[in-house]
Order: sequence, then structure tokens, then C-alpha cells
Amino acid sequence: MNLTLVAVLGVVLIVVVAAFSERLNLAAPLSLVVAGIGLSFLPGVPHPEVEPELILAGVLPPLLYSAAVNMPMVDFRRNIRPITGLAVLLVVGTTLGAGWLFHWLVPGIGWPAAFALGAVISPTDAVAATSVGRRLGLPPRLLTVLEGEGLVNDASALVLLRSAVAAVAGSVSVWGVVGEFAFSVVVAVGIGILVGVVNVRARALLGNAVLNTAISFVVPFIAFLPAEEAGASGVLAVVVAGLVTGHLAPRYLRATDRLAETVNWRTAAFLLESGMFLLMGLSVKTLVDEVHEDGSSVWHALAIGLAASALVIVARVVFVGPLVAGLYREQRKAARFKPRLETTQAVLRGDESNPAVRERLDKASPRRVAHFRKRLDRAAADVEFRLTETLGWRGGVVLGWAGMRGAITLAAAQTLPQDTPDRALLVLIAYVVATTTLLVQGMTLPAVIRAARVPEEDPDRARQEYVRLMTELADAAKSVLDDPGDGPFNEAVLDRVRSDVRVPGKATAGRPAPEQVENVQQYLRLRLRVLTEQSERLQRARSSGGYSSETVSRAQTALDVEMARLEQLADKPAS
Repeated sequence: MNLTLVAVLGVVLIVVVAAFSERLNLAAPLSLVVAGIGLSFLPGVPHPEVEPELILAGVLPPLLYSAAVNMPMVDFRRNIRPITGLAVLLVVGTTLGAGWLFHWLVPGIGWPAAFALGAVISPTDAVAATSVGRRLGLPPRLLTVLEGEGLVNDASALVLLRSAVAAVAGSVSVWGVVGEFAFSVVVAVGIGILVGVVNVRARALLGNAVLNTAISFVVPFIAFLPAEEAGASGVLAVVVAGLVTGHLAPRYLRATDRLAETVNWRTAAFLLESGMFLLMGLSVKTLVDEVHEDGSSVWHALAIGLAASALVIVARVVFVGPLVAGLYREQRKAARFKPRLETTQAVLRGDESNPAVRERLDKASPRRVAHFRKRLDRAAADVEFRLTETLGWRGGVVLGWAGMRGAITLAAAQTLPQDTPDRALLVLIAYVVATTTLLVQGMTLPAVIRAARVPEEDPDRARQEYVRLMTELADAAKSVLDDPGDGPFNEAVLDRVRSDVRVPGKATAGRPAPEQVENVQQYLRLRLRVLTEQSERLQRARSSGGYSSETVSRAQTALDVEMARLEQLADKPAS
């Protein structure tokens, strides 16, 4: 069948399945896998063979970048301990446990191949879990941990897989694996930070939404390729570049550019993610045929895959228990630390009744005091976050059950060397694990969430926080209007901006009077100046962590929509 026709039919099928899944209240990835499995056994349906390297080096980088750009840096930092635990420690533990199981159940494959397959099935895919969680109203912190785990665990698993594959061909020591892992992380983080900063600063010079989005599509590969060439984790470099870009973009990129980029990336990510799950289902018939040709038993692969699925599920549930207990300890520690922190903040505000304190404040430079106050405010916000945004055992139950594997597992399995003993059997085992966890856990996750009764975000609290933030932004606007700087501005323009009355949209006959054109230009200049000041104030609020990411995101969207409209008006030549 013509490749173009296959691609067209694939996109149409993805959209139709996603639309029906939304109406049936199902997660689209699950529906796509089921649809793909059914189609794979129908005569005449093509079974596209996609090189695993194309997925790992061509599809995975943009998918991870798209998710990382939308991950608030503050949330990632605050949840770095649970994310690291799940994405690194659990991945290593799962690799070792599954490797032992495979070595026991598949005689003759050797320890390196067993650990390689263990690394293949160790990373989770958070797409299905977060799609279900958002629909059922999971708290933001739980969703952040799941998304953060999905961003980082692919890098951990692929580094372990690379070491295990190298061990198949030669000898690799434990310390060699540890050293390679550390090297991969350090180099990847450095490259990711560099690419993220250069990306934002360079794109800020373009001033064109189309060119900006076009450049953004190659940024994941600009981070991925150098890291891989250096022997580091290209996947981790992409994640870091995405986090840095998302954090700096509101400060340097125009609102028009960011809104256009968001829509385009959301569409691209949807097609890439959905295409991977559909291909995952379509590949089942091909894998079964390969196992038959190899002389192995499909039922044997199914049994081992189910045993491995049980192992990875139990390992995750067991691991999450101590993880939640550690978060409880963090909460108690934050409660003990909060009074001391509040006292220090009060002192830094200036305690006139205490001469010793006043003397120390006078000796310190204003810049140093301001920097210290900023750090204290951030620490206070982190403490408040740990006291209010708790996971609890209910969230732990959901976190433990949300360990579905996905298409990355199948793609990674296909990278096993061709001379690996029982390779076809091992690939099918990985497929069974991915499909079993995806369908069994994915389809039962809504029931688990309802049974656990995870508390939803308080809408009144979110509303009050949003009002508080918008009040702060209104104060920023007032400071600009009280002292608008270079001018002069017509008093009517000032009044219009104060009341935020938009430029009249009714067309007037003939050419506008010069004073009308000047007033419009003044309005655009002043209104954009106000919005810029509000945006800068919002970035300070984002960095301090005093507001939730959801509240900051709502306020940022409101500012971006207004700024994008005015930027387009300002770019038009006066007529």
C-alpha cells in the first residue's frame, strides 16, 4: 500500500479513535493499542516496520521536549526527590529484579541479556496515567510526579540498556556502569542547559512566530545529537533543554511566538504519541510470527511476560510505600522549620526594637539583604507547599498503580543485538509486559482513583489564590501608570488604559485623523508597557514559588492572549 495513503489513514484513525475515546470516557492510548491489536490480525492490513532507532532518536526527543517545556521548573525542583526515586532508584531495582527473573525463566540467555531485557521493561509511560488522572481530577502534585518520572526514567533505562548490551559483547564492571551513568548525567545536564539558554536567547531575536516555531522543532535534536555523540544521555539532555526553555521563554519570547508554538507542539505531540501506541498494537501479529519462525513458544513468552508484569507491578507498589513515608517525614520537618523561618523573615523586614539586628542589617549591603530575602521567601513558599500539597497514602495508592509501560519499551526491545540468544522471544516478552501493564493497570486506574478517594484540588482555594495573584499584577500595572516614564501620554489614553478599555473595533469611513492615530499608538505603547511590567512581576512570582503553577499558568495565559493581540496591532503599519 502506498506510504502516503498509510499515513493519511493512520492520522484519520488516530483522530477517530481519540474522538470516540473522549465520548466513552476512556484514555485514548488504551483505545489505540486495542484498535491496533485488532487491526493487526485482519487480512490486508499493512504492518509497517519502523526502525527502533527512528523511535528512540526521532520520536522520543520531540515528545520529551514537548512535555518538559510545559513542566514548571518550580514543580520539578520541589518534587525532585520522589521523581529521582521513581525514575532512577526504582528503574535500577526493577532492572536487577527482572534480570534475575529472566535469567531464571529463560535458560541460556546469560546475565547481560537478562539485565538488558530488565532495563527494557523498567521505564514507565506516563501518558495514559496522566490523561486518566487529569480527567478524574487528580491533585497537581501527583500529576507532576508522574510526568516528571516519565521524563527522566527513559534516560535511566536507556543508559542501563546500553551498559547491558555492551556487556553482551564484552566485560563491563559494576563500577564501570556507575561511572558511565554519572558521566551521562553530568554531560547531558550541561548540554541541556546550554542548548536551552541559547535556544531562548537566539529565538528572541527573530520576532516572527512562524520562524520561531520552525526553530523550536529542531531544538530537541540539537540537544540530543551532541549528547549522544559525547557518550552521554541524549534523552536527559532533551529533558533539561525543555525545562530550561519553558522556564525562560516567558521572559524572552513574545507572547505571539509562545502561543503559536504551544498550539503547534500540542498537535505534533498528539500525533507522535498516538502514532506510537497505534504502532504498538499493529506490531503484535509480526512479533508472534517472528517467534513462530524462531521455533519458540508464544505461550511460553506469554507466561514469562505475565510473571514479569506481576513483578514490575509489585516492585512499584512496594517501593512507593517508603517513598510516601519519606514525604510524610518531609512534611513534619517542614512544620517544625516553619516557625523559625517566619521569625527570620520578620527580622529581615527590620526589627527597630532590636539594636543588634538593626546594626547587622545596616552593615550588610542592600543587594545582599535583598538576595537573602528572596531566598527566604522561596524557602517559605517551599515549606508551605510541603504542608499543603501532600500526597498521603491515598495518593500513594494511585502512584503505585500508575506504572504502565508503553511503546518505548517495545522500541527499546527491538534494539537488542540480532545475535542475542532467543531474541524474538525476548522482544515478545517485552511486548507482553508493556501491553499487560498498559491495559490492565490503565483500564483499572479510574476505579483505583475512585476507591482511594484522592482529594481533589480545592476550587475555592484556587480561586482565592488567583484573585490574590491578579491583585498583585494590578498593583504592578498601577505602578507603571502612576509613573509612565517617557511620554507625554494623552490623559484620555491614560484613562483608557486604567480602565483597560480596548481600542474601538468599529471601522470609520475615510482616513483617521492624525490625533486619532497618535492616540492609538500611545494606547498600544502604554498598554504593552503595563503588560510587560505585569509579566515581569509574574515571573518573579513564578520564581518565588508563592503561587501554585496552575494559578501562575492561568494568569500567564490571560496576559499572553492580551499581549499577542496588542503585539499584532503594534506590528501593523498605521494607515
